[in-house]
Amino acid sequence: MKKASSKKIVIIGAGNVASALGGSLAKKYTIVQVYSKTLSSAKKLAAVLKTPSTNNIKKIDVNADVYIIAVKDDTIEEIAKKLCLKDKIVIHTSGSIDSSVLKKVSTNYGVLYPLQTFSGGSKLKLNTPFCIEASNEKVKKQLASIVNDLSGKAYYLNSAQRAKLHLAAVFANNFTNHLFAVANDITEKAHIPFDILFPLIEETVNKLKVQKPLLSQTGPAIRNDRRTLKKHSKLLKVNKQYLKLYELLTQSIQSSAKHGAKKL
Repeated sequence: MKKASSKKIVIIGAGNVASALGGSLAKKYTIVQVYSKTLSSAKKLAAVLKTPSTNNIKKIDVNADVYIIAVKDDTIEEIAKKLCLKDKIVIHTSGSIDSSVLKKVSTNYGVLYPLQTFSGGSKLKLNTPFCIEASNEKVKKQLASIVNDLSGKAYYLNSAQRAKLHLAAVFANNFTNHLFAVANDITEKAHIPFDILFPLIEETVNKLKVQKPLLSQTGPAIRNDRRTLKKHSKLLKVNKQYLKLYELLTQSIQSSAKHGAKKL
């Protein structure tokens, strides 16, 4: 496939997000280097992208055009303190970290946050929402161009908005998936196939497309079916963690029904 741009990119990080982004970017851009503090990880991703690698941050190629920091949130600031890239475009991919963490790295900095769940081997999906934040118009245009080349959809959010979105995403994805894991555990121990729940899960998600989730709430908590709630609590006494979670969610559902979701 012909490259859409001659711009050179350095990928800083070699985890799931870096791998997914790097794989897609390599189809349109020139990836000149992969950095990771773990050399084996850097080499592994670099081999896929057919580019050099390093685990020495002092040896990061300074001749690239765009530097994408795709690492764990807790290490972004640590890496930023070790970089000085003047007028190069430097961005991170975090949903929760403020863009200003890159202020001293370059005058041209920003955020390119892909709102997608990434696990081992994940690939970037078409129409993925990308949240863009930029220090100036030059960076904004470059990031918009990258999103377009990745067949994504750009949303222009500031750091405060992005932090709220990231929080919402944790509830919608991470916490929901944990509840699926709990449901899977319960069904497995009862020798019931987990996939019996799939139609119910699909219907729940489909409802989100036509009305607000608060209006779609069903179940014993919203109906205050005390007998059923007590029976469920009794069944969960063998697992105090699940019981506590059940009681907390039940209370939250009932409170939301009475007062509506509280504003943050």
